[in-house]
Amino acid sequence: MKRYLLAAAAASCLFASGAIAQQTGSHNPIIKDGSPHQIGTPARGANSFTQAQARGRLMKAGYSRVGNLAKDRNGVWRGMAFKGHSKVRVGVDYKGNVVR
Repeated sequence: MKRYLLAAAAASCLFASGAIAQQTGSHNPIIKDGSPHQIGTPARGANSFTQAQARGRLMKAGYSRVGNLAKDRNGVWRGMAFKGHSKVRVGVDYKGNVVR
């Protein structure tokens, strides 16, 4: 009986340590925090964000004077914005990720 309890306790420790590693090092976290993420390549897909929502995501990510947003054929909102004093091309994919 003691061996069974000891084995069960050891197995639960192994599973718990795997769950912690998943939460901290994963690109797709268990709990999404809602903040915009900067990524290199936008995800293709049907974008349900409105133009105003896409503009809000960009502004939340630190861009200002966001303008000329239009959806491209891949469903990504594309436009121009300022990051500091630099004018840059920006985008928001269907997942809400911000691309530059």
